[in-house]
Amino acid sequence: MKEKELEKVLKALANRRRLAILKYIQSEKEATVGDIAEAIKLSFRSTSKHLGVLVAAGILDREQRSVQMFHFLSDDLPEVARRILSLF
Repeated sequence: MKEKELEKVLKALANRRRLAILKYIQSEKEATVGDIAEAIKLSFRSTSKHLGVLVAAGILDREQRSVQMFHFLSDDLPEVARRILSLF
């Protein structure tokens, strides 16, 4: 993994809200923005922004189904993220 990619992943993981999102998704396997926002007690808008950071870092993937967007751990999860998530 290149240094720039590693930095992006580590910055994405260096946030308690995003870690809470990942813990929730890890336990549920997949979730909508609304479900995640409710579970971590954060606004829909803020949750959506955090999810965008995690998707951009390659940690999460998302899939539109009807009117809802479902988020789940990426199949190509960076190894450093996989190791950090194993600590949960």
